Amino acid sequence: MLWIMAIGLLPGVGSLAYVIVEILPTAFGSRTARAAKSSVQRMIDPNRDLRRASVEVEISGNVDARRRLADELFERSQYDAAIDTYQGGLKGIFEHDPTLLLGLARAHFAKGDFGEARLTLERLSQHNPDFKSVDAQLLYARTLEAQDALEEAERAYAAVAPGYPGAEARLRYGVLLKRCGKLPEARRVFKDLLDGARLGPAHYRKAQAEWLERAKRELS
Repeated sequence: MLWIMAIGLLPGVGSLAYVIVEILPTAFGSRTARAAKSSVQRMIDPNRDLRRASVEVEISGNVDARRRLADELFERSQYDAAIDTYQGGLKGIFEHDPTLLLGLARAHFAKGDFGEARLTLERLSQHNPDFKSVDAQLLYARTLEAQDALEEAERAYAAVAPGYPGAEARLRYGVLLKRCGKLPEARRVFKDLLDGARLGPAHYRKAQAEWLERAKRELS
């Protein structure tokens, strides 16, 4: 019915979308075709994944379903609802679940509640000493910086930047050093980042373009 309505109301666009969503993935099965299908589905029915996640929570109520729903709410910038959903899963044996706690910390940070974000990340670390996540490390460094705990933030950035996959952590580390008046150290971080990118593959430079451009601006 959805396709009939789409093709009837938008004959050209609707037909093209049908080919992308239904025909190409079946014919080729490629990652690009599947990504195109997902993008078009979101364009036609942007709340599809949110409805599905909500139904899964109602039916099963399990922690994975709740996490998916919370993630969908977060992606829509519905931070209060995401926080409530993450917190609803932190019960029983999942009281200190690291994935839920990381999602909860991200939602608090995005909302601008840096104190709660920090407490949540410290709770995650305390109760899950074997849980290793560079995303959690970077978020903790950003949280400390947002609270103006600059010395602690510098140490946190220095710890996460070398092993972080991508340019974001090193860019943010350099920006913090510059903010603290450590200009030679900051320039060294930016220069090393850009030199490494020039030697890397083209797809890396494309994927990290936002952070590399910022590094160029910081050096200029």
